[in-house]
Amino acid sequence: MRMRTLVLAAASIGALLLSSLTVTAPAQAASSPAGTGEIAPKITPVRGVGSGLGYASGTYRGTGDTTFHGGKVMTASTTNVYVIWYGNWATTNATNLLKRNIINGSLAGIGGSPYYNINTTYTDSSGAAVKNSVTYNQATGQYTPGGAYKKTLADKDIASIVKTAITGGKLPLDANAVYFVFTSSDIALSSGFLTRYCGWHTYQTVNNTSIKYSFVGDAGKKLSACANQTTSSPNGDPAADGMVSVIAHELEEAVTDPELNAWYDSTGYENADKCAWYFGTTSTATNGSKYNVVWNGMQFLVQQNWVNTGATSHCDMSY
Repeated sequence: MRMRTLVLAAASIGALLLSSLTVTAPAQAASSPAGTGEIAPKITPVRGVGSGLGYASGTYRGTGDTTFHGGKVMTASTTNVYVIWYGNWATTNATNLLKRNIINGSLAGIGGSPYYNINTTYTDSSGAAVKNSVTYNQATGQYTPGGAYKKTLADKDIASIVKTAITGGKLPLDANAVYFVFTSSDIALSSGFLTRYCGWHTYQTVNNTSIKYSFVGDAGKKLSACANQTTSSPNGDPAADGMVSVIAHELEEAVTDPELNAWYDSTGYENADKCAWYFGTTSTATNGSKYNVVWNGMQFLVQQNWVNTGATSHCDMSY
């Protein structure tokens, strides 16, 4: 164990400014600004970071192309997804049920899409590539803890929530998975949710197994920070629809840089970081909101991802 620095994005006009938060975490990814340890995650920055926001295309963030730094890449035949609904997600509430249906629909549809196929341009040291397959079993792959819950969480609490769900038998122990902790809108994270970031991913060791996990919160208390559409959205809930883009961001980073030492550019930007808050060409839904993908029969507005093809690398919505 040693002290490391967690690099976080701060809002600016026309440039990406950085601030630092020192945490205690296992030494890891020493050369990567992308992240520095098990409880030092890689973030999705809030909106307003950098220039060219909105529906811009033909540009990117960071410096140059992503390069391989020797770490593990998730190359199994499919990436399993497990979900922990932490906080007030009771399905007896119609609003909560809508939110869950939106998020579940996106996770059920992203795998096999032209969008997720972008991740197949990332390989491990043997040349094996990420597969265009995501498996989310809604019957067995989601868990809602009962009882009272904390209203302010630290990053280490997210790690504990994931570990407890696994060791308590609520979700399986799976090295070929990404575990998501989705928090309700009444929950804050002390490390900067809605002020510095919208979500993050990292990993921890549980029963000698590398467990990849991500935090994404409902941004209802400050939609403008983490949702590109704040008054209307394709599925009628701007907060949940906004979460979908952050979820996609974290999922594609988790599979290509699961332990924060595989794929990123010279300034630490992972694939989705390079295209954060860029959406490319959009269509207009019947309620006037914008969308750019249709998954599982549902419309979503999702940020672009970095196509990793060397001289032709770029942000795009498909490959």
